[in-house]
Amino acid sequence: MNNQKEKMLAGEAYQAMGRELFDERQHAKIQLFTYNNLHPNQIKQRNKIIKDLFGKTGSMLFIEPPFRCDYGYNIDIGERFYANYNLTILDCAKVTIGDHVMLGPNVSLFTAGHPIHHEPRNEGWEYAFPISIGNNVWIGGNVVINPGVSIGDNTVIGAGSVVTKDIPANVVAVGNPCKVIKQIDEEEKQYYFKRKKFI
Repeated sequence: MNNQKEKMLAGEAYQAMGRELFDERQHAKIQLFTYNNLHPNQIKQRNKIIKDLFGKTGSMLFIEPPFRCDYGYNIDIGERFYANYNLTILDCAKVTIGDHVMLGPNVSLFTAGHPIHHEPRNEGWEYAFPISIGNNVWIGGNVVINPGVSIGDNTVIGAGSVVTKDIPANVVAVGNPCKVIKQIDEEEKQYYFKRKKFI
């Protein structure tokens, strides 16, 4: 496998500065320059850019500009997706996001990584592992999600967390490194609806 893009998508070590990958990143930057500089009322135009750039989208999405990604085509998102300001997705590997997902401001999804040893890092080697986020997930502001992480359905990730390992479904998880602190169950839902309090 000599093609660097094929290596990247296969999760193998690759070098990102070849012509093909460079040109694809440039294409995404050009599209996002337009996206990030459109008038705030031009929502349909913004959404068209995202739908053309991403691998898959639902019919309803809203990403507050500014937004940054590497390629776009490695990002699949479901229905009713919302992301607040300054979302960054390094999508060198597949990023899959389910339905009814909310991201706070300054969230970063990093599929890309570099060797710990300086010599291969200085030679430009890197790798990418996929990120998966389930349905009904809420990710608080300033969260970083690292390569290879999966987050289960209905889970909440607290603001400021650094997610380095998989997080299961139906939990609240916070911290650096991010850890589960609470289960979310039916009793939790009834508590909020009875009291009309959601915090």
